[in-house]
Amino acid sequence: MTLTLALLLTTSVTACSTSATVAPYATQTRDDPAFRSTFRHEFADVDGVRMHYVAGGSGTPVVLIHGWPQTWYGWWPIMPALAEHHTVYAVDLPGLGDGTGSPTGYDKATLARYVHTLIADRLKLRTAAVVGHDFGAAVAFQYAAQFPGDTTRLGYLDLPLPGPAIDAATYRTLSWHIAFHSQRRVPEAIAGDDVREYLALFYPQVSFGGTAFGGTSDRSPFTGAEIDEYTRTYRRPEVLSGGFELYRALDKDVRDTVAAAPVRVPALLLTAQGQLDAIRATVTPRVTNIVRAVDVPHAGHWLVEENPAFVTAELVRFLGD
Repeated sequence: MTLTLALLLTTSVTACSTSATVAPYATQTRDDPAFRSTFRHEFADVDGVRMHYVAGGSGTPVVLIHGWPQTWYGWWPIMPALAEHHTVYAVDLPGLGDGTGSPTGYDKATLARYVHTLIADRLKLRTAAVVGHDFGAAVAFQYAAQFPGDTTRLGYLDLPLPGPAIDAATYRTLSWHIAFHSQRRVPEAIAGDDVREYLALFYPQVSFGGTAFGGTSDRSPFTGAEIDEYTRTYRRPEVLSGGFELYRALDKDVRDTVAAAPVRVPALLLTAQGQLDAIRATVTPRVTNIVRAVDVPHAGHWLVEENPAFVTAELVRFLGD
């Protein structure tokens, strides 16, 4: 690890090494009979980008949108339970995961249009519930704002919404990594030296008890195999850069949120423990029909990994109401 990386990251975690070659797609699902019996990997060409998604289950459609530094695989702990009630579409954001090509922009309004084209035009789904985590929550918000007639419900998971309540300059002061990832070329130069170590060191910081929440824990909720899977995709230079572009688009995200129509579809707000009031204050100026808002107990930013049973129960109830 470079000295620069050591200075930037203030916690450490013992990285799990693997001698096996990482196979295409997530190794834990590739050989899992439960996965193969329910889900399938699919691709679709959307406006010059080849988008990857995983689909399965039966019932009303639910679209799951990940944030950084994750892919569709971040939803895997809760996908089988959701698939018992719904047809689940876990999407890799354009330019990330196992997709190829670069979207015309990484602002969340543009990414929402790519996802909508996939869902409405390619998959021919008239309506869907949309659930997002981290930057995926901002994409889900923009999806609902731009296509309210096509959105039945909005699940918004753990992200201060860039917009009228918090501008881009203030947003970048929320955490060292937001300011750092917003820089041009610098994060690629640092993280590209050892992507796996960068991710392994980052995940604990925003976990429950991590430094971002005032703690000192370096415990990661991610297994070595999970870190391997995210490394497999973010190791590609264009994907690594695309992930950082999510941060570099913050100024446009603020402008787009300010200009967006209020979202009036029923919404569920889930946040890390102790973060509900702060995040709700940024969301409510643009999401006017939050039917339930709750922080997830014993969970930091990684809600799905840190308390999957609670998140599953909340989503199943909300989506089924």
